Amino acid sequence: MAQFIDMDNVKFILNEMLEVESLCSYPRFSDFDKESFDILLDSTMTYAETVMYPSFRETDEQEARYEDGKIIVHPIVGQYMKDAGSNGNIGATFDYEDGGVQLPHTVYIAQGHIAECANNHLTGYPGLTSGAAQLLVTFGDQAVKDMFVPKMLAGEWGGTMCLTEPQAGSSLSDITSTAKPNDDGSYAIAGQKIFISGGDHEYCENFVHLYLARIDGAPKGTKGISLFAVPKFRMEDGKLVSNDVLTASDFPKMGQKGYCTTHLVFGENGNTKGWLVGPENQGLKCMFQMMNGARIEVGCTATSIATAAYYASLQYAKERPQGRKILNHGKKNINEEQALIIEHPDVRRMLLLQKAITEGSIALTLQSAYYHDMSEAGPEDERHNYHMLLELLTPMVKTYGSEMGIESVSNGLQILGGYGFCSEFVLQQYYRDIRITSIYEGTTGIQSLDLLGRKVVMNNGEAMRALTKEIISTIKAAENYDDLKPYADQLKKASKELEETLMHLLSFAMKGEHEKYIADATLFMEMICTIVVGWQWLKMATTAKTAMVTGNMVSKIGFYESKLHTMKFYFKYELPKIASLKETLFNEATLTIQQEDSVVFS
Repeated sequence: MAQFIDMDNVKFILNEMLEVESLCSYPRFSDFDKESFDILLDSTMTYAETVMYPSFRETDEQEARYEDGKIIVHPIVGQYMKDAGSNGNIGATFDYEDGGVQLPHTVYIAQGHIAECANNHLTGYPGLTSGAAQLLVTFGDQAVKDMFVPKMLAGEWGGTMCLTEPQAGSSLSDITSTAKPNDDGSYAIAGQKIFISGGDHEYCENFVHLYLARIDGAPKGTKGISLFAVPKFRMEDGKLVSNDVLTASDFPKMGQKGYCTTHLVFGENGNTKGWLVGPENQGLKCMFQMMNGARIEVGCTATSIATAAYYASLQYAKERPQGRKILNHGKKNINEEQALIIEHPDVRRMLLLQKAITEGSIALTLQSAYYHDMSEAGPEDERHNYHMLLELLTPMVKTYGSEMGIESVSNGLQILGGYGFCSEFVLQQYYRDIRITSIYEGTTGIQSLDLLGRKVVMNNGEAMRALTKEIISTIKAAENYDDLKPYADQLKKASKELEETLMHLLSFAMKGEHEKYIADATLFMEMICTIVVGWQWLKMATTAKTAMVTGNMVSKIGFYESKLHTMKFYFKYELPKIASLKETLFNEATLTIQQEDSVVFS
């Protein structure tokens, strides 16, 4: 079977870099140990190899579709949902009393990475169900939890998040869905939602939609949005009956074709009931729990697709003969046998770029998951600090994994040449699948506005100070090794460049020029992501170097040498990009802000 992931890399990040077993010292995770984590990861890999990966091409070829008022999906969706419920994966991170096993998010996300490398079309179904159930556990009253959560954790009922409307798109302040109180404590729901991932299919007997709407008389804008649990079928006299939720269509897509994306109509006949979740008019605040979790998971999805694409292109490069090596005198020896393309420097550059992006990105993703765990279960006086770090890194995980993942897969397709564009080879599917990730759960522009407009400045820059402290700690550890000192110095300089750039941008905000402050937020996002992933690479390199020096190597020495080599590649080819980004961000020209009496697009 073709390789789609390197388990040594996953375990290196978890066990050697993050030392995930240290989480077991906290009461919440005390029932686990390294051995139990490894068993979970290895069993996930076995399932991924035997069940998920073999159906990867089929889920694309037999795409989700709308027929006779129903959504038809590949049968593997039904098996995966059933298995995710029966093996406890849907509720794995939940509290014991809510039906979970209190698995650390760090290990849960690592499991998700393995699964998504195998088949990214499947994981969203139980993933969204888990997120929706967790939101109900957090904000729902006991009656609502009892009504929905057990069936969702069992994989019998699916869960979704219903935000987007045809006229509103990402502007949630413009939603028009309505909610009117009923005498029985429920609400009459009416409206339409589009782009609802996993919104309907025949393998779940019911779906619980987490639905944003306005209660009659609510304030305008996001301050008047409430959150409701709206099932496709509601329970009456012990039986499921229609809740007047119509599946209007499924959106045919460029990629992730096995993952249905539905258009739902609520209350067309005036008979849709929903149950309030959380306080009135605070629905968006509640929904952000699910949205932030989904953003981490989308970043993980993108990284996983790019990872699988890397191994597919690496395998091709090792097998494809073409051309001959250029000799030192600048000529080819036509009498020599053809060289494998992995011997050509430019192909090696593209492969190393893929490796640098994917391994750096999954390290950042798991680092964020570790902060999540520490914010929930670590020492009480440190939890706030870890929460701030998680808040800051979340939009970066989503954006870097998506945007650079796209670039990574594009390079993989380039390695295959013309074959990369042909449906016979899998790279074109990875390229189509990953393209949506920079749009899912808030586009790159929205993530960048969130980062620069909210996360960077929250609590007077508290999160940025916490991140700087983490980076400095890694730099100091790297400085213990002479051959890593130049890279520590490079990262230190890059961090200083970032600080200067941020101070320059903040000067506009302090003068009230807020549009100018955020106009190039996506460029700032690219700059800080490049530095933060550089931090992760220096951290991995330092961990690898320590293992080599002490002799405490879990993997073969070549694995650790590869970490050092790829770090050097990243610092040569990627980190210097921040210089041009800084130059652009300091440029005084305001070319994208609308100007009066000017014609830009004619």
